[in-house]
Amino acid sequence: MKNLLLIILLLPVFLFSNGGVSDMNNKEPKVVGIGGIFFKSDNPQDTKKWYKENLGFPVDEWGTMFKSRDVDNPNLFTYLQWSPFDKKTDYFDPSKKDFMINYRVQNIEGFVKILKEKGITVLDEITEYGEIGKFVHILDPEGNKIELWEPPKSNVEDKK
Repeated sequence: MKNLLLIILLLPVFLFSNGGVSDMNNKEPKVVGIGGIFFKSDNPQDTKKWYKENLGFPVDEWGTMFKSRDVDNPNLFTYLQWSPFDKKTDYFDPSKKDFMINYRVQNIEGFVKILKEKGITVLDEITEYGEIGKFVHILDPEGNKIELWEPPKSNVEDKK
């Protein structure tokens, strides 16, 4: 169920983007941007409505996708998914915090290897979801769950 929710949340990003990878030829394992900001809400529908009515967010049933140009390749777009989750979700577990940040990475396999060598807690194995990309979860020193996401490789230019 959790994986299905993730796929549903991120599917629009991949259907309408090139994945947001900064430098397609750079294989250095590292974070290259933020892919999503997820937080718990007492009432996600009311929260989305408030952001839409008061801050102008273009909200759909999953939240909002912010689109921007890639600084290293202006023909490419990146996307940031903003989504309030129901307060009762277990998607952020084992973290006790009410938020989770998704970071875009390049070379997720190399990055996870480095993180494990440093003794960082890796919660699961890298999982690939076809057109959506690869995901893995880690914990920071304060127990915050972090989602690492490597978008699928693509050289598609957005047609405006």
